[in-house]
Amino acid sequence: MTARHVTRRSALKLASGIGVAALSGCMGSGGDEYDVFEGEEFVDEEPDYDGWLSDAVGHEGTVDWTGEDEVTVLVGVGSEWMGFGPAAIRVDTGTTVVWEWTGKGGGHNVVDTDGAFESPMEIEEGKTFEYTFEETGIYTYFCRPHQHRGMKGAVDVV
Repeated sequence: MTARHVTRRSALKLASGIGVAALSGCMGSGGDEYDVFEGEEFVDEEPDYDGWLSDAVGHEGTVDWTGEDEVTVLVGVGSEWMGFGPAAIRVDTGTTVVWEWTGKGGGHNVVDTDGAFESPMEIEEGKTFEYTFEETGIYTYFCRPHQHRGMKGAVDVV
């Protein structure tokens, strides 16, 4: 199996693309959209997140990353850098999710709503936090200082 890696170069490319789109007014509905989905497939049937992602920045669907040993979610993307990219993913049990900070939007952290994991507050580009999902289920998480701004995500473990 191959691991999906987000490099600093791709994070910077993403960040610059967002900035250009924002300046040109091409961001669409309220400026919350960003393109971290190029080449990605969404799951056919969206999991029931019980409304958790209804106001999440950049949530366009659940990205299907099953079959991967390790995947990377960006921290600090989207509208005013207050989102996770992608906001929702599906992975297999035993997959390690690595959250990588873009360095945008101030300090962020990653906090599981049920207490399974919590990262330290980070601001520096390239910092990472990882968690291996050993049990099936839906895990919801947020950035503590920016949850009220829609900085929320979910991991659907199958």
